[in-house]
Amino acid sequence: MQVIMSSSLHSLPWSAQTLVSNFNSPLELKQAHAHLIKTNTPLSLIPPSRIASVCALSHLDFSYAHRLLAHFHQRQIVVWNSCLKTLAESDSPFDAILLFRRLREFDVVPDSFTCAFVLKACTALLDDKNGKIIHGVVKKFGFQWNMVLQNMILNLYGLCGEMSTARLVFDKMPQRDVVSWNVMITHLVKSGDFEGAYGFFSRMPERNVRSWTMMISACVHCGKPKEGVQLFLEMEKIGVQVNEVTVVAVLSACADLGALELGMRIHEYSKRSGFGGNVRVLNTLIDMYVKCGCLEEARRVFEEMEKRTIVSWSAMIQGLAIHGHAQEALRVFSMMIEMGVMPNGVTFIGLLHACSHMGLVDEGRRFFSCMTRDYGIIPEIEHYGCMVDLYSRAGLLQEAHEFIMNMPKKPNGVVWGALLGGCKVHKNIELAEEATRHLAELDPLNDGYYIVLSNIYAEAERWEDASRVRKLMKNRGVKKKPGCSSIMVDGVIHEFVAGDDSHSQANEISDMWEKLLDYMKLKGYKPDTSVVLLDVEEKEKEKFLYGHSEKLALCFGLINTPPGSVIRIMKNLRVCEDCHAAFKLISAIVNREIVVRDRNRFHCFKDGACSCQDFW
Repeated sequence: MQVIMSSSLHSLPWSAQTLVSNFNSPLELKQAHAHLIKTNTPLSLIPPSRIASVCALSHLDFSYAHRLLAHFHQRQIVVWNSCLKTLAESDSPFDAILLFRRLREFDVVPDSFTCAFVLKACTALLDDKNGKIIHGVVKKFGFQWNMVLQNMILNLYGLCGEMSTARLVFDKMPQRDVVSWNVMITHLVKSGDFEGAYGFFSRMPERNVRSWTMMISACVHCGKPKEGVQLFLEMEKIGVQVNEVTVVAVLSACADLGALELGMRIHEYSKRSGFGGNVRVLNTLIDMYVKCGCLEEARRVFEEMEKRTIVSWSAMIQGLAIHGHAQEALRVFSMMIEMGVMPNGVTFIGLLHACSHMGLVDEGRRFFSCMTRDYGIIPEIEHYGCMVDLYSRAGLLQEAHEFIMNMPKKPNGVVWGALLGGCKVHKNIELAEEATRHLAELDPLNDGYYIVLSNIYAEAERWEDASRVRKLMKNRGVKKKPGCSSIMVDGVIHEFVAGDDSHSQANEISDMWEKLLDYMKLKGYKPDTSVVLLDVEEKEKEKFLYGHSEKLALCFGLINTPPGSVIRIMKNLRVCEDCHAAFKLISAIVNREIVVRDRNRFHCFKDGACSCQDFW
C-alpha cells in the first residue's frame, strides 16, 4: 500500500505534491482534496494527521474533516488522538478539551489514550470540572481497569484540592499500584495532612524509593526531622536504593536536627554513588554543615563545587552570617558579583543578617538601598524585618520605630518582634509596650512575645506588670515554651529541658557542673541572676540558672565525648547571658570547642571567647 501511495504521489506535478502533503489551512486542504478528485487520485495520499491538525479547532471544518477521514482505513480516533496529544502539551491545553467535545458531538468513540490526553490538559489547567466529565467517560466506556487513567484522575483531584473526592476514587479503585498510593501521599502532604499521609504510607503493601523519599521530605516540612531520620534509617536497613532526591531530603532532616554524624555519612555515600556533582545535593550539604555548626566543612564543599548557583552563594553568605563571620560574608558577596552572578532576595537576607549580627549599621543601610537601585529587587517583608532587627540590636530604637511606621508594607509579627527584642536588650519599656500591642493582634498565641515583655518589666522590678502579663497569657491559653537543648552522641540524640533531673546520668551531670563551677569561680565567674526574672531569693535564682538546658547538655557532652572533640548543642530558645558567659570560661577550662545553635544564630566558644564577639 505504501509503495502504491508513494508512486501515485510522485506521478503528480511537484506543486500538487506540495499541496497534498504540506497544506496549512482548511482552504488549502479543500484545494488538495479537489485536485485529487479531478485527477482520480486516491484520497489516501493526504496525511490523515494533517487533516486533523488543520481542522480541529473550527466547528465547520471539523465536520468536513470528520467526513473526509471516514474514507480512510485507519480508525478515526487514532488520528484525533495524535492531535489531542499535541494540543494537551501546547501552550493552550484548553483546545484539547474543545476538540474532545467536538469528538463527542460527532459520536467519535474515545479510547483510553483519548481520555489520557484530555486528562493531561485538565491537569495543566487544574480543571476539575471537565476532569469529572472525563472521569464519567472512563466509567462509561469501561476503562476503570486502566491504572494510568485512574492515577491521572487521582492526581487531578489532588491537585485541585478535592481530597475527599480523591479518597473516594482511591477506595473504589478495582486495583491499585504503588503510583496510586504515592499520589495520595503526595497530595495529603501538600494539603497539610501529615497524619493522613503517614497513615497511607504505613498501609502501603509495597513501597518504592519515591514513597520513602516523599515521607522523609514530609517529615522535614512538618517540623518532624527526627521522624524523617528514623524513616531513612529504616529504608536503609531494608536495602532500598536511595537517589539524589532522597539524599537531599535526609540531609535537610540532618540540618534541622543537627545530626552531623549522619549528615557526614550521607555526604560520603553521595560521593560513592556519583551524586557528588549534583548541584542540589551540594547546596543542601552546605546548608547541612552550616546548621550543624561545621562551617569549615561547608566552606570546603562550596570551594570544591565546579558549578555554583545563586543558591550556593546565598547559602554560604547566610552560613557565614549566622556564624558571626560578617566581613567574610561581605567578601563572598563581592566575589559573587565579580563573577557575574546576579543576587536575589535570599542573598540580601543573608547580607542583612550579617550586618545585623555584627552591628554593621551603615553597611546594612547600603545593602538595603542597593537592592532595588542596583539589582531591581523589591524588598519583601523579610528584608524589612532584617532592617528593624539591625537598628534594634544596635540600640537605634527610635530609628527602627520610624522605619516601621514608613514601611510600604503592613508590618508583621516578625517586624514588631525584632523591635521588641531590641527593647529588651536596651531596656525601653515604652516601645516594648507598643510593639506588644501590635503583636497581640498579629500573633496572639506566640508565647515568646509575652515572655519578653514580662521579662522587661521584671528587669525594671515592675513585678505587678510582669505578673499581669503572665496572667494575660494564662487567660488567653498561651503556654510558655520550655527551654530545650539537644546533643548527639554516638548517633543518639539526647534532649534536656530546663531543670531536668530525669536523665539516667543526672547525678554525673550534676557532679560535672559542680566541678566546672569551682574552676569558673576561681576565674572570677559570678552567676548573672538578673536573667532569672522571678521575685525569689538569690540562692533560688542561682539554682534556676544552673539547671538551664544548655548547661545540662554541655555537662553530658563533656562526660560522654573524647577529650578535645567539638561539642555541638542545639537549643530551641535564645542563649541567656549567664550561659554565654559560662560557656566562654568553660571552653578555656576544658580546652574544648563548644558550638551552640540557638534560635537566632551560632555561638562558637573557643579559648574563652565567642565568635559572636558578645553581640547577639
